[in-house]
Amino acid sequence: MELFIHDDFMLRSESARRLYHEFAAPMPIIDYHCHLNPGMLASDHRFRSVTEAWLDGDHYKWRAMRANGIDERLVTGGADDRERFRAWARTVPSTLRNPLYHWTHLELVRVFGIGDRLLDGETADRIFDECNEKLASADFGARSIVKKFNVELVCTTDDPVDSLEHHRSWRESADMPFALWPAWRPDRALAVDRPALFGQWIAGLGEITGIRIRRYEDLLRALEARHEFFHRAGCRLSDHGLEWIPSADWSEKRVRAVFARALKGGAVSEEESLEYGSALLYRLAVMDHERGWAQQFHVGVLRNTNSRMFGALGPDTGYDSVGDFAHGKSTARFLDRLEREGRLTRTVLYNINPSDNALFATMIGNFQDGSVPGKMQFGSGWWFLDQKEGMEAQMNALSGMGLLARFIGMTTDSRSFLSFPRHEYFRRVLCDLVGSDMENGLIPRDFTLVGGMIRDICCDNARAYFGFPGRES
Repeated sequence: MELFIHDDFMLRSESARRLYHEFAAPMPIIDYHCHLNPGMLASDHRFRSVTEAWLDGDHYKWRAMRANGIDERLVTGGADDRERFRAWARTVPSTLRNPLYHWTHLELVRVFGIGDRLLDGETADRIFDECNEKLASADFGARSIVKKFNVELVCTTDDPVDSLEHHRSWRESADMPFALWPAWRPDRALAVDRPALFGQWIAGLGEITGIRIRRYEDLLRALEARHEFFHRAGCRLSDHGLEWIPSADWSEKRVRAVFARALKGGAVSEEESLEYGSALLYRLAVMDHERGWAQQFHVGVLRNTNSRMFGALGPDTGYDSVGDFAHGKSTARFLDRLEREGRLTRTVLYNINPSDNALFATMIGNFQDGSVPGKMQFGSGWWFLDQKEGMEAQMNALSGMGLLARFIGMTTDSRSFLSFPRHEYFRRVLCDLVGSDMENGLIPRDFTLVGGMIRDICCDNARAYFGFPGRES
């Protein structure tokens, strides 16, 4: 069989091939947004099988398996690892034209060195055994797997109540093959519409800070304390997962009343939740600006739409979809208030609905101020859009309405330690796209000029943009 994953995979022109092999492929990876478990990195976790490494927690694969008629026992648990792997393998041929087909075979080649066959029901057992043999070898713990991909830096996604003990042990280790930094994800501080969750989280925040949180002002003091703690631990960016960016008018009196009621388990209306969220998100953005962090906003997901399965499995299990929220006026109002007050920090906006590409590509241009190259960023294709067409559409919108050359590039946004080939996938898409323009005479056939841009997008822009400890911003 002709190799599916080969050196020139996805590279359809000579210019694309040269851009990728000479300029993109050698660059280290800065994965500034992912959901890897820092404890598993710090302990160099050993996977019991490829099923754990590949299927546990991967809701991309779970959705595909359900669509392929696979029983839930083989998707999220109950069956043994070999049975579940066989079920995934039977699903893989049906993922043709889905990015899972590309990612699966890239990971088989890059992680396990298996490129001489495709994964399907017939090859499942042999591939399962070969992968497990590799995982049992000395250099196949979680840390060692990441190290294989020329990773320079990883940022995890961490709640303000997280102790960051694993980040600390990582920094104190003599064997630190790449940098591991936390990122601040304070979404639960906004969850006044879910009183049970909110009250429990506030209790945890109070415990870790030693602040008795009874009033809204106490909450702000506790968040400020944790923000400072995260900064000392090397954190230089926040992240928010929102349906949309709230920017309603508020009064401090009403916000205090909403907080007090939610803390006691009382019901909060949608309007009150919006007012509270607008006030608190503004304060969080001000904290980011004061400490020189960047802020990220991942918006537009319609989450947990299947109430029966949400009750059975909880969140992040594959029952989310692209939402159709209105982002323009609210986002502009939020950013404008910060800009007007001189408190708008570096900001990355990620949409998940492709119909919003032009909105986000033009929104960032409204608030560039010349202080930092690419201060306002239109983030990479995310979640349902981190596939070839989604990435191309995002980069085309940014190219036509902004500066692709200042783009900070790709993140994995992943919970899987095997997912770093997604950077390779992005780089191949980028080089094929730009290489096509070179072949068609749309941009100069100048590899010094264009290759420099490719290097910047793949690594150097992100390295400069975030200003992580030990590097100049």
